[in-house]
Amino acid sequence: MSVTSEMRLREKIESGRGGCLVIGEVGQAHDGSLGMAHAYIDAVARAGVDAVKFQTHIAAAESTRDEPWRVKFSRQDATRYDYWKRMEFSETQWAGLAEHAGDCGIWFLSSPFSLEAVEMLDRIGVPAWKVGAGEITNLPMLRAMARTGKPVILSSGMATWAEMDTAVRTVREAGSPVAVLQCTTAYPCPPEKIGLNLLAELRERYGCVVGLSDHSGAIYAGLAAAALGAQIIEAHVVFSKECFGPDVQSSLTTAELAQLVTGVRVIELALANPVNKEEMATELGELRGIFGKSLVAKRDLLAGEVLTADDLVCRKPGSGIPVARFDEIVGRRLKQAVAGGAMLSEEDFE
Repeated sequence: MSVTSEMRLREKIESGRGGCLVIGEVGQAHDGSLGMAHAYIDAVARAGVDAVKFQTHIAAAESTRDEPWRVKFSRQDATRYDYWKRMEFSETQWAGLAEHAGDCGIWFLSSPFSLEAVEMLDRIGVPAWKVGAGEITNLPMLRAMARTGKPVILSSGMATWAEMDTAVRTVREAGSPVAVLQCTTAYPCPPEKIGLNLLAELRERYGCVVGLSDHSGAIYAGLAAAALGAQIIEAHVVFSKECFGPDVQSSLTTAELAQLVTGVRVIELALANPVNKEEMATELGELRGIFGKSLVAKRDLLAGEVLTADDLVCRKPGSGIPVARFDEIVGRRLKQAVAGGAMLSEEDFE
């Protein structure tokens, strides 16, 4: 990855400028298949994301054989340790995935779950760190990531405010910029627990770029977050809701991911271009004439008649006396006859 590319990502994470950073989270959707992992890179790149994210698991470095299943979904893995073992790629394979992402024009990210994973990903050259919700209190790992000087994105997931305060402080003291994502560790996350209200609180509390790591399995939360000014949006992705794995129901399909990206870009464009109501009304003057209505004689009117409200109707187009002058026209005297159904004009009055 070029230095320029790394600096552009750093700028996005550090300042929030340059548009919302949309991350397609593959996670474990590849199910241990290197070929599938590469296929996901192509798919999320086509969806228009800025970055693809994986999870780097080294079973012996992060887990014990007694680790319980979060969801017992696998018939082929006797233990969760066995599952993590099956998810491992070699350093060469991870480097190949990172290179592939760069060839597709997107950033490669992967959440480490051990110090060994941090060291390997640093050697590969990841441009930033994404910390999973379960690692927020792993201060030795946070310090190791932050000491690289690369930006650190924290998912708030299961953390208390005190734990988040400590994590943010730890990263900053070690010398790295930080961003914080609202995240609720539920798979899938129901709408009432998404916590969109926390975006503003995170921004005020930490004075940094904030966003949403979404596990709802639909595009709506991400779009709402974009409308609320989220600068990073991360969503899990799968090829199909019929795929195998623990995160399928909390993921978007690749087609839905493309919809999310399109929606986010439309929303940020709208937010970046505030409209002046008076200027807009002037610009739409021609259409006002087409869609507006004019005052029209309800019946044949004679010269000398004084108009009443019952003598007038409102009809398109708006090229005559505008309907907004209805009250003003009532009570005026005609100087010439007007046929029923004809638009009134100033020349008709004394």
